[in-house]
Amino acid sequence: MIVYVAYFLIGLGLFFFFGSALGLLRFPDFYTRMHAAGKGDTLSTMLMLCGCALIALHEGHFDLASILVSLKLLMVTIFIFFGSPAATHAIMDAGYRLGVKHWVKPGKKQQ
Repeated sequence: MIVYVAYFLIGLGLFFFFGSALGLLRFPDFYTRMHAAGKGDTLSTMLMLCGCALIALHEGHFDLASILVSLKLLMVTIFIFFGSPAATHAIMDAGYRLGVKHWVKPGKKQQ
């Protein structure tokens, strides 16, 4: 049963990663693309690493080595949970300070 949950998490992570990549290609400006990259990348990476941690626990039959591998994967997940949004915000802030313009729907004035 644990393996099926792990495969589901990995599959869901791949789905969100694909959505993030699609957002990078389809969104019109820098800010919306960075939003897609930041949100989708964080969520998809966390889901896939949690699935890998479950697989490591199941394959090792809960011995010390598999528990340590799972803890390391969860520590990486926590680091990504805090680091990725902060990095995305820093990149977007740098773009704003450099004067990157927001996308405006054609036919509307920019405020």
